[in-house]
Amino acid sequence: MSQPTAAGGAAPATMRAVVVTRPGCLDSLEVKDVPVPVRKPGWVRIRVKAFGVNESEVSTRKGESDPEVTYPRIPGIEGAGVVDEADEDSGLRPGQQAATMMGGMGRTFDGAYAEYVTVPAGQVIPFTSELPWGVVGGLPEMFQTAYGSLAVGLGLQAGQTLLIRGGTSTVGLSAATLAKDRGATVLSTTRSPERAGELRAAGVDHPLVDDGTLVDQVRELVPDGVDAALELVGCSVLADTLRTVRRHGTVCFTGALAGQWTIPDFTPFMIPNGVRLTSYTGEAVDLPAEVFAHQLQAIAEGRLKVPVAKVYHGLEQIREAQADVESGTTPGKHVVVLTD
Repeated sequence: MSQPTAAGGAAPATMRAVVVTRPGCLDSLEVKDVPVPVRKPGWVRIRVKAFGVNESEVSTRKGESDPEVTYPRIPGIEGAGVVDEADEDSGLRPGQQAATMMGGMGRTFDGAYAEYVTVPAGQVIPFTSELPWGVVGGLPEMFQTAYGSLAVGLGLQAGQTLLIRGGTSTVGLSAATLAKDRGATVLSTTRSPERAGELRAAGVDHPLVDDGTLVDQVRELVPDGVDAALELVGCSVLADTLRTVRRHGTVCFTGALAGQWTIPDFTPFMIPNGVRLTSYTGEAVDLPAEVFAHQLQAIAEGRLKVPVAKVYHGLEQIREAQADVESGTTPGKHVVVLTD
């Protein structure tokens, strides 16, 4: 039987955490003293140093998230920190830097809006980096989704052309930097012409203004169609996105920023001849530790840009952070750093 390993001193009995007792407005985000979670066998307890604030957590706070979410709930689908306690055979050691995301965090079990979080060992990514927590804390979900979409959903290769629809989202900006690092030519969209500079800063070769129809703009640049397209806007524009892709190219449906997740009266014949349609929902295992390490090194060397919009200090700033995410006026990732 595996034995637990613990950090130098025992964890305190209580911790500070953001708790949503019942769905509602920003006032429903309450900072409380709660018991430190007890780690189960096969799970890891992480002392949280920083976490990203995401639209899905805004939905959880409003009661608009997945039906399996129950309350009270500590939100937070991602976090970064140091291992506090783990099984000896997990390969994780106390004090080791670690990131975690998804897999039910903040939905079916309590998440990272807290000083400690427990998660299954399989969704923990160990790493070593001197990057500030205000950067690392916003990476796990963003990079996992972007990398998984490119690697698993699209199988993107060096030299290929990629269209990102929804390019100024955090995943869209991350996907652009990762795709450029892979040697792809990137076309990416924004609905606002004044935000084209953000796309260029992320390395996008061809910023496009999305007025609801892209096929003519894309085909003017790539007459035969792009090799791959990452759909982040949703089903309302999916038919048009499919027409931007060459025969035997691939579209990966990852997100629905516009809110439409389904297509009424869908027929497979809406997919152009020879075009492939896949999807990506995201799991921590799709971001291997060595890939995450490569991304962290690329950030440290300045080869990858991280779209961090704002860093907040302390759990008490969570209402401000969620308000900023909900308003959408400050593009990029919002990260809360916990003060010691």
